Amino acid sequence: MTINIVVPISGGKDSQACVKSAVLQYGSDKVIGLFNDTGWEHPLTYEHIDKISNLYGIEIIRTIGSVENEIKKLSRFPNPICRFCTDRLKIKKTKDFLDSLSKKIGSFEVWYGMRADESNDRKKRYKDVFCDEVYAPHDINSSYPKYLEKRGVYFRLPIINWTKEEVFSFLNNEHNPLYNYGFTRVGCFPCLASGKKNHSNAFNFDSFGQTQKQRVIELENIIGKKHVPANTDQMCMFCHI
Repeated sequence: MTINIVVPISGGKDSQACVKSAVLQYGSDKVIGLFNDTGWEHPLTYEHIDKISNLYGIEIIRTIGSVENEIKKLSRFPNPICRFCTDRLKIKKTKDFLDSLSKKIGSFEVWYGMRADESNDRKKRYKDVFCDEVYAPHDINSSYPKYLEKRGVYFRLPIINWTKEEVFSFLNNEHNPLYNYGFTRVGCFPCLASGKKNHSNAFNFDSFGQTQKQRVIELENIIGKKHVPANTDQMCMFCHI
């Protein structure tokens, strides 16, 4: 098996669009997914990860992490300024995976499901990035080491100029069912660095949401600190691509 493309997957629509596009262009045997499990996702998202694998015929590699354990270790909850969950459970694990894979097979592309219209910050940051070009990993995200480029690892943002409507249309109702219940982003349920509205929607959604609320209360008791939702409902967009 020759791997041409690695797609980091969250269970969200944008990374799924990247998977579908890559498979259509290169075939399922040339594409693998990477799912960084935080232990904080909704059961429907876990089911959807399996569905993506079966739907497009690709292998999805899973890394295992725990938001809960990270909170206990650091004795604090993540917030918009310090998203340690993203750094430790998403970015670091992806870096480690790409490092290991590049040592084994050399060159490949990483397709990220980032879209410029998701925020003003992204519009500014990626205004000179084009969907049909590849870039050094550290040029897309400074967290990635420069040696990855030397090994032939390049990043592509294939849907950077797509709209939300174009993504849903492309997926043709194959998206994560959480979107059908009004959730605009999926991934951590809820994103602990987001605001009150997002927390309320998640905690009151179903029995799992109630369980998540109880887990937060238990963590508050363990670390001796209250979890205070952010003043904004902006969730971590890296985790939800």
